[in-house]
Amino acid sequence: MAAQPEPATILTFEEARHLVEEQAARLRPHGKELLELLDGAGRILAEPVVADRNFPPFPRAARDGYAVRAADLAELPARLKVIGEIKAGIASADIPTVTAGQAATIMTGAPAPPGADAVVMVEYTSRQENVVEIKKAVATGDNIVPQGSEAKRGERLLTPGMRLDHAAISVAASVGRSHLLVYAKPKVAVLSTGDEVVDIDVPPGPTQIRNSNTFSLAAQIQAAGGEPMLLPIAPDEPVRLRELIEDGFEADMLLLTGGVSMGKYDLVEQVLTEFQAEFFFTGAQIQPGRPVVFGRIAPASAPAQPKYFFGLPGNPVSTMVTFELFARPILEALAGLSPRKLVFLSARLKQEIKTKTGLKRFLPAILSGEFERSEVELARWQGSGDIAATALANCYIVIPPDRERIAAGEWVPVLLR
Repeated sequence: MAAQPEPATILTFEEARHLVEEQAARLRPHGKELLELLDGAGRILAEPVVADRNFPPFPRAARDGYAVRAADLAELPARLKVIGEIKAGIASADIPTVTAGQAATIMTGAPAPPGADAVVMVEYTSRQENVVEIKKAVATGDNIVPQGSEAKRGERLLTPGMRLDHAAISVAASVGRSHLLVYAKPKVAVLSTGDEVVDIDVPPGPTQIRNSNTFSLAAQIQAAGGEPMLLPIAPDEPVRLRELIEDGFEADMLLLTGGVSMGKYDLVEQVLTEFQAEFFFTGAQIQPGRPVVFGRIAPASAPAQPKYFFGLPGNPVSTMVTFELFARPILEALAGLSPRKLVFLSARLKQEIKTKTGLKRFLPAILSGEFERSEVELARWQGSGDIAATALANCYIVIPPDRERIAAGEWVPVLLR
């Protein structure tokens, strides 16, 4: 007799998300690789990056103007003798020393000269030949960035587990790192199921659909830092489904789409049970995506290294939403990214929303506006199979389970895509 899955475990969204985060926190990435600096952009750093010298390496002018002694401006206007010019990149031997009654023209980024303790912005000065008249006082330290104030030599600037965005790449370049050690990309198997699903280059029959879910998931996996492994479509037949699931567990993580509802031919949970799978939950109180499944197996070859899987609903929008809400944290942990919480933004609702209570809803929406005046409205979609409307959306409006009406003008939570 075939093994049967355990009774359904349906959690609130918050319970399900926290459970995923707890499991993600236990994971460690597999492998590292050394890449050239630009090739590391978007990857997860696997080593600390430290300052190779003080930053800035000298007291640095923060404004164009005149390097002065603040005490010389006790009485205004003050007239000081200009003894030289200091530009960025000047040789140390060419930097003049400022003494009482003197000033030096200085450019932003140039080293402050010995004797000077402030920079007066050029807007508050006027000059005739080698004398500058200063009309505004400054305090000691004004417009000078002290040596080592941004970082001391040997101080850690980038930490393992960070995603290398453009700012992090800039930091690495500033300390002379032409190569960086990053974590290897986890391999994520994608298995789409269902007799109604055909390959994208096959003309579909009257009751069939093309396999869009595999490709939307592959794109999401790549964006999250993984390497997708695309499996053949699994039929609604347990033997072949089991073979393909077994192939999927060769990867670091398995995503299945379809076959997780309560229908006669929804076989995913039943077949996973044959692998002695541990199910953390078999549903979440959300829409779209309520039948989402999360669990793991302990491979016989390496029982201490469990393989995680998600059974995502087959409707395309449900697949996209449940990946972002639940699968992404596990994938990011396998990729080496430090754990992070899910953050919603807020925007004013453009048009009234009426819905049903009971489920937390993540509905495709369009965020618009200009500058600080953001507003959001629902995309005109026809349910969780409407991928055309979802492609035009740029976010999801998050509706609490106890709200059935939200008036125009209210602030609503927004999850960016």
